[in-house]
Amino acid sequence: MQHRTASTTEDDHVYLSLAESDSGPEGEGRWAYGTGFADPLLGVDTALPPGLDGDDLAAYCLMLGDDALVLAQRLIEWCTRAPELEEEVALANLGLDLLGQARLLLTRAGQADGTGRTEDDLAYWREDHEFRNVRLVETPNGDFAYSIARLLLFATARGALYEALAAHPDPVLAAVAARGVKELAYHREYATAWTLRLGDGTPYSAQRMQAGLDAVWPLLEELFTAHPVELRAGVDPARLREPVLRSLGAVLAEAGLTVPDVPPLAPVLGRAGRHGVHTEALGPLLAELQVVARAHPGATW
Repeated sequence: MQHRTASTTEDDHVYLSLAESDSGPEGEGRWAYGTGFADPLLGVDTALPPGLDGDDLAAYCLMLGDDALVLAQRLIEWCTRAPELEEEVALANLGLDLLGQARLLLTRAGQADGTGRTEDDLAYWREDHEFRNVRLVETPNGDFAYSIARLLLFATARGALYEALAAHPDPVLAAVAARGVKELAYHREYATAWTLRLGDGTPYSAQRMQAGLDAVWPLLEELFTAHPVELRAGVDPARLREPVLRSLGAVLAEAGLTVPDVPPLAPVLGRAGRHGVHTEALGPLLAELQVVARAHPGATW
């Protein structure tokens, strides 16, 4: 995934940043999945390893894939709405990174459970109660500060999770995680830069950034609350809480912002996004995401 500050000369254009070759984290170009570059699964054995429960692996990949798919859709909504044209390009490309992760994870879910469902089957033909994403990713974008705060929280937590999953016994999930770590490092870098810029800017920008953090923070705890499938097939997210909170605290301290002291968003009778219990915001998001596929079933383009 590549993103650079646009030159101020007349001859330069923001879209040229998409064709430049600067390195991102760990020396790799910052490119979105699906743009014709290295396949993260090239040479990876896709057979289900002995001893892994296929249904549990499928359910786990579905959770991670739904997180990425839904947040990708939210980021794409910033096109034509971001404060600057360059930020539209940047946010769209962050969304493409997440979309690429979602495609691989949903495909793996259909392989692991033996149903043969494709990424399109899972993305376009499930209802909202069948999605297993955390509620953090589905809430409306709000203002720019809210979206930056959400991206900071998600990228920090998901990056830590992918670091652990890079050693997962399923080679496909491990490969997706290893590639995703590098992308999420840039997502976090981008969100951190804006958090510092707004928090250490004017009193008004700091107020808006703090308000965004205060609003999104109650949704963070769900990322650390383990579903039984996560314990059986993945990494216990509770073990990530302390390192993620330390990392976030360091960013907020540097930005002159305060770690919000707010209670987490309560589950509904003990159930939340991982159980298919969502906010009212998910339904309209999925309606927009799925409308073309459902209006023209079986179409290709």
